[in-house]
Amino acid sequence: MEEKHCTFDGKPVMCSEPVLRLAAKEGNPRNSEGAFLELKDGSVIFAYSRFDGESFHDHESADIAVIRSMDCGRTWSEPEILIKGEKGFGNNFMSVTLLRLQNGRICLMYLRKADLGDRVDCRPMIQYSDDEGESWSEAKYIIGATGYYVVNNDRMIQTGSGRLLIAAAQHRWKGNQDGRLAREDGRAIGIMFYSDDNGENWQEAPDWVLPSVTNCESGLQEPGLVELEPGRIMFWARTDHGCQYKAFSYDDGMNWTDAIPAPEFPSPNGPLSIKRDPVTGDLVAVWCDISARYGVIPQPCSWGRTPYVMAFSSDNGRTWKNHFAFEKEPDCGYCYCAINFNRDGSILLGYCSGGQKYQTVVLQDTSIRRFTRCSGDA
Repeated sequence: MEEKHCTFDGKPVMCSEPVLRLAAKEGNPRNSEGAFLELKDGSVIFAYSRFDGESFHDHESADIAVIRSMDCGRTWSEPEILIKGEKGFGNNFMSVTLLRLQNGRICLMYLRKADLGDRVDCRPMIQYSDDEGESWSEAKYIIGATGYYVVNNDRMIQTGSGRLLIAAAQHRWKGNQDGRLAREDGRAIGIMFYSDDNGENWQEAPDWVLPSVTNCESGLQEPGLVELEPGRIMFWARTDHGCQYKAFSYDDGMNWTDAIPAPEFPSPNGPLSIKRDPVTGDLVAVWCDISARYGVIPQPCSWGRTPYVMAFSSDNGRTWKNHFAFEKEPDCGYCYCAINFNRDGSILLGYCSGGQKYQTVVLQDTSIRRFTRCSGDA
């Protein structure tokens, strides 16, 4: 696999190397929406949704699989099933998050879709491990009542105060699909769920996040969170307004401003990911940039989710620098990124990368790419 330089204004910023492609195949029509975690022995695991059967659609059956790397992501083991899903339409496990808690435990969160007969229930579930993933506690729901709550992969955060926070996009059910299943409304609002006892108990925050405009048909979809300063949290969400929207909390996620446009993230109605690099302290953002700066004209089969871009902020998101596109095939789409900062200073990304080039649809394939810093990186 060939390493390439990623440049900003002609200067090298990162060196990028594709290290693994989890390609769809017969009996495994989709591999997507995963998360990384470094274990105490130095290995890195990547857990993801491994669909089985014949269909890649969101409501089809899927397990959670895991692969392991002993060399900071350069090579990977064969997949093993971590959690066995329930079979049949409307029953699956997907959108995995892995998080090392401040008390040393490992947290595993994922969405469980369950066929209720007349509609599909979609809520995050959580499990814990005290032995580095060798065994897991019994799964339990974070949200008590049924509903349709979307929580993307690699999304839970633990703030400096110890509070666990997730942002969920709540979709109402409406109408019927094929006379049997109610369909989720595409319009979403942002709802926070939090735990102050390392995930033993969860509550809904008192404030919702709503868009600052009334003509937003998407609402605030697939939200994420990052702590900017102690108690100051940024929320973001994808929209159909040509950019991400953002909102802020100044009390550790309890109360929120209205969401406003974030023009620094021009994007299709596709997700953004942001994490803080523990080595440099910079925020690292990954999203599909639809501005003209990269000269890419997306083909319809890409869903508009190309090119895929990384940028950095050293001032808690006020400004962003060193933008570069590391994927820009016009007939492929890139989304649902997981980010991991390795102990050797490299960065791993795992993201959907299907497209016409591979005779697949955007969500069917996942790529893992490894980044290292070029000399002279700002």
